[in-house]
Amino acid sequence: MASPPDGARDVSGSVHALLTAVRGGTGRPDVAPATVQVLGETGLGGPFPVSGLALGSVAAQLLAANELTGACGGVHLDARHVGVAFRSERFVRLEGRSVGLGFAPLSRFWRTADGWLRLHGNYPHHRDAVLGVLGEDVERAAATWRAEDLEAAVVDAGGAAAAVRTPEQWRAHPQGIAAAELPLLSLRRSVDGPLRRRELRGLRVLDLTRVIAGPVATRTLASHGADVLRIDGPRIPEDPDALLDTGSGKRHVTMDFTTPGGRRTVDALLSGADVVVQGYRPGALDAFGLAPEALAERHPHLVVVRLSAWGSTGPWRGRRGFDSLVQAATGIALRAGSAQAPGTLPVQALDHATGHLAAAVVLGALARQREEGGGWYGELSLAQTAHWLLAAPAEPRDDGVEVDATPYLQELPSARGTVGVVAPPGSPPWTAAAGLSPTAAPQWRS
Repeated sequence: MASPPDGARDVSGSVHALLTAVRGGTGRPDVAPATVQVLGETGLGGPFPVSGLALGSVAAQLLAANELTGACGGVHLDARHVGVAFRSERFVRLEGRSVGLGFAPLSRFWRTADGWLRLHGNYPHHRDAVLGVLGEDVERAAATWRAEDLEAAVVDAGGAAAAVRTPEQWRAHPQGIAAAELPLLSLRRSVDGPLRRRELRGLRVLDLTRVIAGPVATRTLASHGADVLRIDGPRIPEDPDALLDTGSGKRHVTMDFTTPGGRRTVDALLSGADVVVQGYRPGALDAFGLAPEALAERHPHLVVVRLSAWGSTGPWRGRRGFDSLVQAATGIALRAGSAQAPGTLPVQALDHATGHLAAAVVLGALARQREEGGGWYGELSLAQTAHWLLAAPAEPRDDGVEVDATPYLQELPSARGTVGVVAPPGSPPWTAAAGLSPTAAPQWRS
């Protein structure tokens, strides 16, 4: 691993603001913030304080881990490492071959009759929904629709889309209003219970997440020593190459929640788990007995943290969403773009930051269990992170240049060969690549 550069500096105002929001959201405002110093620049340029969001979210989970383990001293962040980690999907290697996954051809901005629309077509069923509405000539057909009408048609067909709105339009939108009423993150007691003292090493985390934000949270917990077991259903499998990045340090199993046997297995895993992290749409797992309220009733010892795209309230609470779509809907894309077309943040910062913040919420909940007992429930969303970013004061812009990732890469053994990934910034490196064995048993390590 690279040595951090000389010239440490105190963190910026946006980082302090984010740390304050995290402490308040986890109910620990009395915990004095330890010293956080930053070395170098992230390279995440643009009109938004993305560097502050990235540095603050990583610092938040590292500080929470230190508080839980009793580690002394502050946090020293190599900003270059953080910037590379927020681009981690670009640097995955398998036996030296790049397997970093980008966006599918449909997953971009499309001009409509009155503006722009962002589509997400990386999954086959989402691509099929788009083509079912627009046909094969997507560009020609999209130009005949109003953006919000096309957004609604694609969503109704089971796809994922977002009209490109201005920040003012989003603030007036019912979902924008709902997101603005929520804090950046929240943590509350779900049920009373005895004090619990859990160590990070060997902590059992049941991972019910997909795509980037949730998996970033759980791979971060794995780097701190947690035993993370991710469960996927058999109907919409993830690309194994994508899991090489987000699955570092974790084991993956496939199981059908809809069968009686699958339900019994999940319940047995929950009995032995310490933490559950959910990354599906609110309500999507309720039919399987995995609603937060049901978990609190049946397994009151658990810390449950749920991430979503749009939040747990408002008309879009059950809508599919991804980082790119949240950027489009909230006004980020227009402010990041030009007069010719919308733009994007330099990285999928909403995903990565929300993932690190979710890890901080988990760690904060474990600290609350030590002090107060009980089960705990935390909540975050990409839309809430976007709201924070839009409201954050502007800061001196970072250089916005690519940083050499080589010093921050680590190689991990796997059944498929040597996997190269970006090491976790600040926390211990992983000891194994994503465990993707098709015969892996759904059980905890002893």
